[in-house]
Amino acid sequence: MSTPNPSTPATTTIEDISFDPLALVAACVVPGLGHVVRKERARAAAICLGVLGLFGTGMLVGGIDVVDRREDTAYFIGQAFVGPIAFGVDYVHQSRFKVWSTQLGPNNKLIRTPLRSGFPGEWRLPTGEAVKVDAAGNPPASATKPATKSISKVNELGMLFGAIAGMLNLIAIIDAGFPTTRRRVSNTLGSAQPAAQKTAQANTGGAA
Repeated sequence: MSTPNPSTPATTTIEDISFDPLALVAACVVPGLGHVVRKERARAAAICLGVLGLFGTGMLVGGIDVVDRREDTAYFIGQAFVGPIAFGVDYVHQSRFKVWSTQLGPNNKLIRTPLRSGFPGEWRLPTGEAVKVDAAGNPPASATKPATKSISKVNELGMLFGAIAGMLNLIAIIDAGFPTTRRRVSNTLGSAQPAAQKTAQANTGGAA
C-alpha cells in the first residue's frame, strides 16, 4: 500500500470571515437565514426548526397572550430576539385580541383604560371595547371572545418558551455575523495525516 510522501508539506489556508454583515442582518430577519447566506443549509434548517418550534410551542401551551409587550415586557425583551415574527405576533395580539374599557374618573370624566387581556365572561366589540352579556346571557351579535391569560404556570411556561427561543436565536445571530476564523489543512498528495503519524513515518523512512 502506497503512502503519501511524509516530506510533502501540508498547506494551510486561513479564511478570514471574522465579520459577515449580510449574514448578520439576514439572521435578524428570520431565524436561520443568516446561515443560509453563509451556505450552511443544514445548520440553518436546525436553527429555524429549533427556534420557531420552541416559539410556536410556547404559544401552543399558553395561547397568543404569552407574547405581550405591554403586560409582560420582561419576557418580551427575550422573545424579541426571535425577530419580526415576534413583533408581528404581538401586533396581532394587541390590535385584534385585547380589549379596553371605560370607567369614571375624577369629576365624573370617563377614562379609557389601556389595552389589556380580557376577563372571564367578557366579549370584545370590533372597536376593541370590552362588553358583558345581556340579561339573557347573550353577547352582542358583532362581539368576539378576546384573548384571556392562561392559567398561572401554563402562562409562565409559554412565555418562558418564547424567551428561550429568543435567546437561542441571539446565539445564532452572533454565530452568523461573527463566525470563527477557520483553518483548512490539506496535503497535496491526499488527505492530511495526523502529525504523530507523519513523524512516525519520517522516522521509519516512509514505511507503512
